[in-house]
Amino acid sequence: MRAFVFPGQGGKAEDPPEEMLPVIRRVVGERIPDQVKFFARAARDADESRRLEIRPDVVAGHSLGEYGAAYAAGCFDLETGLWLVANRDRFLSEVAKKTPGGMVAVVKASPEEVERALAGAEGSVVANYNSPRQAVISGLREALGEAVARVRGRKIPLNVPFAAHSPYVAAAGEKMRELLDSVDFRRPEVPLVSAVDGSVLESAEAVKEALKRQMEAPVRWVQVVETLARMRVVEWIELGGGNVLTRMLRDFELPSLRGMTFEDLRARIGRQAQNLLPKREEESR
Repeated sequence: MRAFVFPGQGGKAEDPPEEMLPVIRRVVGERIPDQVKFFARAARDADESRRLEIRPDVVAGHSLGEYGAAYAAGCFDLETGLWLVANRDRFLSEVAKKTPGGMVAVVKASPEEVERALAGAEGSVVANYNSPRQAVISGLREALGEAVARVRGRKIPLNVPFAAHSPYVAAAGEKMRELLDSVDFRRPEVPLVSAVDGSVLESAEAVKEALKRQMEAPVRWVQVVETLARMRVVEWIELGGGNVLTRMLRDFELPSLRGMTFEDLRARIGRQAQNLLPKREEESR
């Protein structure tokens, strides 16, 4: 089985390609939010995979990446996805102004260790259970420093001004739920594994309900990977730019699950096409 996985709002947001700008600007206007840029990259890769006739058997997304996964599964069209993600960005920006927060990744520490270290701390929670050796803390700006100081491991501040996947973005989550209720979803063409709890979603309503919960709920990526392994997924392709999820896969010690990025796959296809050219030229003589 083959899985397509989509990263969240990590790394640098790249400007969308020229061919996507007309539809993006028609939906979101001239200023393109970072979350829209990440989603546009994911959608572009998903569309290219269809042209290359490379199909997933299951999809999953990390945080914002769940919108890319839902798009790849055919739950909504490009314009709907852009509109949803643009509003998601706006709602979180509004929360950041009223309730400033932040997020810090903790590497070389298990999520359980981080949970124990935060026990009794106010204003901070474990937001992402990324791997057996990585977690992310979300918290209010004034509390985050003290919370992070309790934890051992390498700490990497994330470039976001809000405490995503925590109770501190509840106002944004409520607005997003109302927005999602106004949209008709299509049944996914392939199952989607929810990052809320690792469950397998196969109906339009189930996907929508998961997206309604995901802004405040922790990202349970460990459960996603465990579900994919139980489904006997052997090939993992990361779409949407970068290799964050593929790097984290190494922490799971699953030799049967082989990960690669869409860029790696594209390069491999290009090499195979080049290798075929001499044979075709020889056959035509």
